[in-house]
Amino acid sequence: MPNLKAWQKKIQDKRKQTDLRDFLMQIASWKPYSFYRYDGHVSRYPQTERTPKLCTQAEFNQYRDAPIALEYDPSLSFFSQIGALFQKVPFAYLLEFYNGNENADYCDASFWVKNGYLSTTVWLAAENIFYSSFSYTHIADIYNSFFVTDNTSQVYFSSAVWTRSYKVFYSRCITGSNNIWFSSNLIGCSECILCDGLQNQKYCIENKSYEKQAYFQKKWEILRNKTEFLKYYTQVNKTAPNYLSENCTGNALYFCENLENGYFFVRGKNGKNVMIGDGDNGCEHLYDCFDVWVNSEHLYGCVWVWDQLSHTYNSGEIGKGWNIYYSYYMSHCSHCIGCIGLKNKSYCILNKQYSKQEWYELADKIFSSMESDWTLWDFFPWDLNPFYFNDTMAWLLWDFTKEEVEAKGYMWRDEEIKVDIPEGSKIIQTTELDSYQWYDENGEWKIDPEILKTVIQDEKWNYYRIVQMEYDFLMKHALPLPEIHWMDRMKLNFGV
Repeated sequence: MPNLKAWQKKIQDKRKQTDLRDFLMQIASWKPYSFYRYDGHVSRYPQTERTPKLCTQAEFNQYRDAPIALEYDPSLSFFSQIGALFQKVPFAYLLEFYNGNENADYCDASFWVKNGYLSTTVWLAAENIFYSSFSYTHIADIYNSFFVTDNTSQVYFSSAVWTRSYKVFYSRCITGSNNIWFSSNLIGCSECILCDGLQNQKYCIENKSYEKQAYFQKKWEILRNKTEFLKYYTQVNKTAPNYLSENCTGNALYFCENLENGYFFVRGKNGKNVMIGDGDNGCEHLYDCFDVWVNSEHLYGCVWVWDQLSHTYNSGEIGKGWNIYYSYYMSHCSHCIGCIGLKNKSYCILNKQYSKQEWYELADKIFSSMESDWTLWDFFPWDLNPFYFNDTMAWLLWDFTKEEVEAKGYMWRDEEIKVDIPEGSKIIQTTELDSYQWYDENGEWKIDPEILKTVIQDEKWNYYRIVQMEYDFLMKHALPLPEIHWMDRMKLNFGV
């Protein structure tokens, strides 16, 4: 029987050499962060020549009972055959791996979410989540934020906010803290503004401690000047120490070991180019991995993978399984090569079932052919990527240009972003927002509810609107109306 471990090692060795920028371009570009609506459905996929066949989640579940399969053709490149399968398999409009969402039509890769809007990768008792991503586990009232978890609430325009934090605004890397503004790298703090690197402190401004009464007077003066809020946030420290981590490089790593180029990851060890995830009891041997969760190991070139997954190579959207290669949208599978949409299957190639011996023999031929083609270690090629590059996490994380993206063959969206915008709405420019918000004669912050009837167009000509729950949150916390589109708000959260 062919030695599968020898092929695995060849892929591993090559993946360990990947540049961070190449990793993001290849793999994070398969994680979308925008939404489209057509045929009466909300979808993660834009309508282009690369869009796969789409269906409801119920229809996709039915398809999984009798999946489409192809016969391997040794005269064709293997990726071309995967591409042919991509065009035949129906994909669900949105990722819905579990039931339990309520009022979350504009959420992708989510479950057990109540009141979610224009957000992705949100799950496990999450309520009132707007324009946010990678937020999970008993959280509530999260707006324009990234990577918020663990019994945290009332977070606005912030990233990496964890462990029973609340009332955190325009801040980064905040743990176990509350009433924080324009700050970074705080642990166990309360009532801090424009601070960085403090622990167990309160009533601080620019790292200077004040008496309580003097602090609140200065706080009022700072927060009254709302035109400065975005400027304050862009000046917040974008780098974060790696907390309780050893031999690691990167940013915002917690309880990690031996990671090179690790970013926003908890409980991971041994790897390179690892971004976004939580290993729960531990994930290890991760190389070129984006969006990894819960007790997984030996992953090479993977995006959106989770839950006791091992020995998976150049694959995406995979949960529970092992020995998975060049596959997509899989669950509870093992020993699969070039498969799409399978569940509870083993020893499959291009979705066709084989005996164990047949599978090993054909696998050896496929891997040998791919090595000859110099594609054995590659992720899915650019011409299979169905997303606009500037709708994905790759663009949010790094300043790629349209020219370099299109030179690599990826698609770029030139049209304005116009998601969930009612036809015939009154359109205003961001320069007009001041006429909708002000302090009244009693010093109370007011936002005209008429803003709910308008659509706002920003300086890049992208459209967005203010919805009722967002309006209520802005009023409650005396926050100004956002002046940039929600995708640009999210991009400000990153500093790789």
